[in-house]
Amino acid sequence: MQNDNANTDRYIAIARACLKAINDTASENGSREEKIQAVYQAIDDAFRAEFADYHQAVAVMQSVLERIASGGLDGEAAASLARKSLEQTPGVKAADPQIH
Repeated sequence: MQNDNANTDRYIAIARACLKAINDTASENGSREEKIQAVYQAIDDAFRAEFADYHQAVAVMQSVLERIASGGLDGEAAASLARKSLEQTPGVKAADPQIH
């Protein structure tokens, strides 16, 4: 797998968290079910950590869209607010032709 984008980095971080959980539980006492649950929890924690920035960006975008939808902004102010939001969004480049 090529390490060429943020999603690859996230995949690797999640995979490492899973492997660490498996290795940690292999040497611990406990039932098979407890060990499986520990690995599931590690996977869940890793996903939450890796995608926390996206969840925050979605909340900001929702707020911006609600403000634009309220109709209280003129066209240029709405466009400016949208551009500022996109600049702060993880994984989005301002020069990305898909967002213009």
